[in-house]
Amino acid sequence: MTEASHADTLTWRELWVQVSDAIGDPNGARWICREAGGLDALEWTQVLDDAVGERAVARVDAMTARRRAGEPLQYVLGSWAFRTVELMLDRRVLIPRPETELLAERAIAVAAAVGPSRVVVDLGTGSGAVALSCAAELPIEGTTVWGVDISPDALDVARANAAGIGRRAANLRFAHGSWFDALPDELRGSVDVVVTNPPYIAIDDPEVSVDVTEWEPSLALFSGEDGLDAIRHIVSNAHAWLSERGVLLIEIGHQQAASVKALLAAAGFADFGVEPDLAGRDRIAYARR
Repeated sequence: MTEASHADTLTWRELWVQVSDAIGDPNGARWICREAGGLDALEWTQVLDDAVGERAVARVDAMTARRRAGEPLQYVLGSWAFRTVELMLDRRVLIPRPETELLAERAIAVAAAVGPSRVVVDLGTGSGAVALSCAAELPIEGTTVWGVDISPDALDVARANAAGIGRRAANLRFAHGSWFDALPDELRGSVDVVVTNPPYIAIDDPEVSVDVTEWEPSLALFSGEDGLDAIRHIVSNAHAWLSERGVLLIEIGHQQAASVKALLAAAGFADFGVEPDLAGRDRIAYARR
């Protein structure tokens, strides 16, 4: 930041401009300023011409330095909204993307059609984004949602985030382990929705940006030479865990549709397909028992 950022008469508007110039992102600068001031969207518009306190300036400076060093904005802020929930985020977990909100939406719709009770399993839960969304948006009665992850650190983040959904967190169960192996055996044949955003990026994929590879957990990103190792394992084992009405939902890479369809067919699924994301790219594979 410049020396002007510490002037006594600096306003939020002026500070916003300085941060925008420093990181080259006006929208990100606004988020940083709002976070430093503890301001919601309405309050932000009301204080733009107010003076900024020294503590807020110091916090903005610290966050701006982190952002300029390449750290993703979501980690700098420490939290990010996902559907109806606010998630605490740090480098222990993947940053949820908009396409994963579509995955959660699909899982919620499928599970809501099941009644009077339903069991949802979120494999590779990470921050808990999908599992928490299911618990928060499905009927509070008759809903059980499992969040599974092989990373103890990720489960710590998911459990912390669960507190944010209040009494509906009572419907959540967390399990540590590798995919289905983490689940209690009595769930076999009784899961109504298996939903997963597994690692699906090929090792050394040139399309992956540096800010992703350097900051986000590789365990949640990469899955073998073709990016399909985790999906192969999940697809080949899903039948044993799904109920008769069960549905498998998988977020996939936009160039993996043909390969994933072949895996689903080989695993014995007769009703399956791939749905697009908001950009029209193949993104969500589904299969019905």
